[in-house]
Amino acid sequence: MSDILLVHGSCHGAWAWAALIPELKALGHSARAIDLPGAGEDQTPLETIALDSYVDAICDALGPETVLVGHSMAGFPITATAQRMPDRIKRLIYLCAYMPAPGKSLVDMRREAPRQPLLHAIERSADGLSFSALPEHAAGVFYNDCTEDQVAYALPRLRPQPISPQATALEDMSRATALPRSYIRCTRDNTIPPEHQAMMVAEWPRADVHELDTGHSPFLSAPATLAALIDRLIAG
Repeated sequence: MSDILLVHGSCHGAWAWAALIPELKALGHSARAIDLPGAGEDQTPLETIALDSYVDAICDALGPETVLVGHSMAGFPITATAQRMPDRIKRLIYLCAYMPAPGKSLVDMRREAPRQPLLHAIERSADGLSFSALPEHAAGVFYNDCTEDQVAYALPRLRPQPISPQATALEDMSRATALPRSYIRCTRDNTIPPEHQAMMVAEWPRADVHELDTGHSPFLSAPATLAALIDRLIAG
């Protein structure tokens, strides 16, 4: 049995993992999720949130030997957490996530993508501190392979995403990259282009890169399939 901590992506919260957690528990794991600051039910003011705020929250939730699963944007905070507390982490699993490059922020990396399918689906706040998903476009970007019920569950729960954590680069990732790690590329992703996901892990050993034939949110559209893959990755 492994202790699995699930970390959500932009605009989402711990609620995103509700269908996956029982699937992981059925496979014998201890699985849980947290709201990052300002997300889900957490009421931290957006203007106070930095990347370190996310890392603090994840560090507080770590067990003695935790598998960290980070979705999308969460590739940055789980990497920063692993850099800070590598001895508490058993494996890093990046789920269609940004894999940080030294000296580049998530904003920098998004701009490097070969195409920008997300931009029409988000709107920057008037104060420039956050962005929000536009409901009329979010379904096609985040949930393109989800059922109507799954979309209806997710859309009302989306919250504004602070920009500051995504504008912060990681300089040293040496302790994080020394840990066991796996990448799950989603081949029908309409948020982070699958080809961009492949670019970010182009130099990884092929045995550490895996594929799911899903969109950006397999925790909703294919939780049993995703749980089975996570289970295999943990088993090695």
